[in-house]
Amino acid sequence: MEAEFGAPGVQNPAVMDLITLDADADCVVLVMIERRKWGESPRQLHEIEEKINRYLGYALDGFLVQHHPQYEAKRVRIRLDCVEAPHGEALAFVDAAARVARAQGLDFVVNVAPPP
Repeated sequence: MEAEFGAPGVQNPAVMDLITLDADADCVVLVMIERRKWGESPRQLHEIEEKINRYLGYALDGFLVQHHPQYEAKRVRIRLDCVEAPHGEALAFVDAAARVARAQGLDFVVNVAPPP
């Protein structure tokens, strides 16, 4: 799949990085992976914004349920996995993203997970 669509990560909006189920919260989690530190690329926030928009469309336009009917009627959470906590401009950006997602009935969270 990577040869056809490219590597997962926020730089590639054409790929859903990971779709998983949080059984405890009974919700579907659409995971975006950001391997760079904040501010490492001048296009970083634009790339994440584009990826968020693709994820919102995937969920809200019915493609998630079309591809995974078992997730019908489940709450959807978009999760940004990143290597460090957002700060500065990135913090304001993720706060705005969370507000936009909530306005559409979805959750948006940031998960800080240092690289392996």
